[in-house]
Amino acid sequence: MEVSVRLFAGLRERAGSDSLQLELADGASVADALAALSGQLDASGCLLAVNREYADDDLVLAAGDELALIPPVSGGGALAHVALSDSPLSIDSILDRVRDPRAGAVVSFSGVTREVEALDYEVYAEMALEQMALIVDRAIERHGLCAAAAEHRVGTVPLGEASVIVAASAPHRGEAFAGAREIIDELKACAPIWKVEMRRGERRRVDGTEPKRSGE
Repeated sequence: MEVSVRLFAGLRERAGSDSLQLELADGASVADALAALSGQLDASGCLLAVNREYADDDLVLAAGDELALIPPVSGGGALAHVALSDSPLSIDSILDRVRDPRAGAVVSFSGVTREVEALDYEVYAEMALEQMALIVDRAIERHGLCAAAAEHRVGTVPLGEASVIVAASAPHRGEAFAGAREIIDELKACAPIWKVEMRRGERRRVDGTEPKRSGE
């Protein structure tokens, strides 16, 4: 069977293409696909998605599936992490990603659904991940962060649950606060993510603003 493999960031640059076609035996898993690619690409540390949903490497693939390899982003000597998820976000998990022995301050921000029954998020996933990575990477460089992370929910987010969580660590609190503030502001301005308010069975699309290029 044949599956397509989507590549991003450094993987895309090394392969010279944003996608590859891969021949696998029927019943092959994501792990089998990674093994077949090991001679061409180093996918260690990558998040895995099949048909635009995050997946473990034991998931069995079918003909025509799209496997995406989503690499971590690095800003100098710092660690950066971005992700989209249709499951509840964990602030503890995100904070663990930015803890660093060099950091004297760790700052987080959670954007939580309020006043309505739920928010429903639509996202242009491939572009959103690239924009999120660029925003986080630039914040790390601009503010001298040790590490930074941003995760956003997709789909339905009930009242009281987090739609987005941002975290940043730095040697001092000023840089950590500034970095986290820049990341959430830029995400709201640049990432291709839209939301609908759900109230008493009715849906109301929230008006947005014209997006700007990140870094403007």
